[in-house]
Amino acid sequence: MSTVKTTTHQSKKINISSTTVFFVIAIIFLATTLRTPLTGVGPIISIIRAELNISNVLAGFLTTIPLLAFAVFSPLAPRISRKFGMEQTLFYAVILLTFGVILRSLGTTSFLILGTVLIGIGISFGNVLVPSLFKLKYPLHVGLLTGIYTVSMNISASIALGISNPIASSTSFGWQGALSFSIILTTATLIAWIPLLRGEKVDLTAISSDNTKSAEKKLWKSPLAWAIAISMGLQSLLFYSFTAWLPEILISQGMSAQKAGWMASIMQMSQIPMTFLIPIIAEKLKSQRPIVIFFTLFYLIGLTGLLFKWTDLTVVWMICLGMSGGASFGVVVMLFTLRTKTAYEAAQISGFAQSIGYLLAAAGPVLFGFLHDVTGSWNLPNVIFIIASIILFVSAYIGAKNRYL
Repeated sequence: MSTVKTTTHQSKKINISSTTVFFVIAIIFLATTLRTPLTGVGPIISIIRAELNISNVLAGFLTTIPLLAFAVFSPLAPRISRKFGMEQTLFYAVILLTFGVILRSLGTTSFLILGTVLIGIGISFGNVLVPSLFKLKYPLHVGLLTGIYTVSMNISASIALGISNPIASSTSFGWQGALSFSIILTTATLIAWIPLLRGEKVDLTAISSDNTKSAEKKLWKSPLAWAIAISMGLQSLLFYSFTAWLPEILISQGMSAQKAGWMASIMQMSQIPMTFLIPIIAEKLKSQRPIVIFFTLFYLIGLTGLLFKWTDLTVVWMICLGMSGGASFGVVVMLFTLRTKTAYEAAQISGFAQSIGYLLAAAGPVLFGFLHDVTGSWNLPNVIFIIASIILFVSAYIGAKNRYL
């Protein structure tokens, strides 16, 4: 990698230059590619299963493959970005993601699986590197940029959730058309990313540890790193388990399938204000423990309402779960940058936490589905949801203390 200047924007007020505008636009487009290829699958999984004549196990595995890819490839992202630079690494990741979307849409089972694997790998690089890119470029505005990034990700994910079934049900496009929709977003991202490739880039070898392997070993021995990783895993486990099973839980309580779908949508949309506000608030606090207490209370309120089947207030429970999910995600992502001193350290803890976290998250939907099948009820899974939220409180409370790795 060529030697380049180490530049960060230290002003407390963002200088609204063309460079800043291009950066924000590129980040918004990148954010739209990191969830839409995933959320668009769930509503059309039955159509895919029927047309390809695949088993329920394989169909369910389509939602687990990306999480396993996150777990396997997240630790590699910091090393690769150290060699090629963050901007170029993310550009290549979006290209890989685009190829994955294309392959997945070709209409065969083998390409469906291979494309899903490539999508998971591409997204894992974005998940890991974006928080550290903010710390690298605008270290005093990480909260604001994280808010913009997470809101863009959640809005686009919600849109994909809503339009994939209508597209797949049309005779013109089918499920292949629904899955290929993300190509529009990845192409726009590649175009928007070009100005970042031409601008000044930071030589990460100048700001990263001289002994990378030693630093990585340090993470495995750090209680703080493990607290952040467990927090990442449990909030992800809750999110993906809610996404997979919440409609079924509500249907089992006497709600129609259509209304249950709307309730799930309310939960998703309730995340959006929190994913914008919490990173900004977290950045201003020395300790983020008040936020941890806040989202834990809302988790417990929402989950208690579900457990006791107080269906008259289901909207309230969904809003509570959405707000707590958005707040917990927002604060955990901020911990990657708030608990580290350099952008490369942020990338390292991000890779470590997301590797451990998504491995834990991948087990969630399968575990809760298994427990339901064994017990014939959602009571035990609901109790474990509550236990998971309490453990999340403990790990996040440890991670939120004002200190560095």
